[in-house]
Amino acid sequence: MVTFGSFIGFSMALPLSITVIFGISHVPDAAGVMQHTLKNPNAPSALTYAWIGPFVGALIRPVGGWIADKVGGSIVTQVISAIMVGASAGVGYMMMQAYGSATPEQYFSTFMWLFVLLFAASGIGNGSTFRTIGVIFDRQQAGPVLGWTSAVAAYGAFIAPVVIGQQIKAGTPQTAMYGFAIFYALCLVLNWWFYLRSGSEIKNP
Repeated sequence: MVTFGSFIGFSMALPLSITVIFGISHVPDAAGVMQHTLKNPNAPSALTYAWIGPFVGALIRPVGGWIADKVGGSIVTQVISAIMVGASAGVGYMMMQAYGSATPEQYFSTFMWLFVLLFAASGIGNGSTFRTIGVIFDRQQAGPVLGWTSAVAAYGAFIAPVVIGQQIKAGTPQTAMYGFAIFYALCLVLNWWFYLRSGSEIKNP
């Protein structure tokens, strides 16, 4: 879910976020209530930018497997999980700033770089987690486990865009990304507990 699930989920959520958060000028009405209906004339195009993140994530995936072969799958997963915690929180903060601005495009560059970092980390982590499965399980078990984990990760395609879409409607898109950051932090702890800590049952550096 952290790696492959995030990759496919964010691939669907990124164009939605660009269109809704940066494609609209967010201005208060006479009563001071924020309105999100006025089209932003300086809006970035989702078609222009949305493909970059998935492209980077897919391109860098083999690098994750290669690094995992050198230093260990769980160590790589630990590092990318920490990166994803920070990047997800950063994306959430940029979303919050943009969703409260009449000129959201001023936050787009930072938002986009952080999202690309999320994709890169998820791609590297995809390679490292698949490498970890190959080490933990024998040849007969590894195949079914890989299939099962891929099926579970596919829920990311449903969860990420739905959660982000709901929070955008609620006026708090940052809450979704902060929630993902907490989830990544939890998975970081689980990865350390089961594979990296001293005395772990399955030592897989």
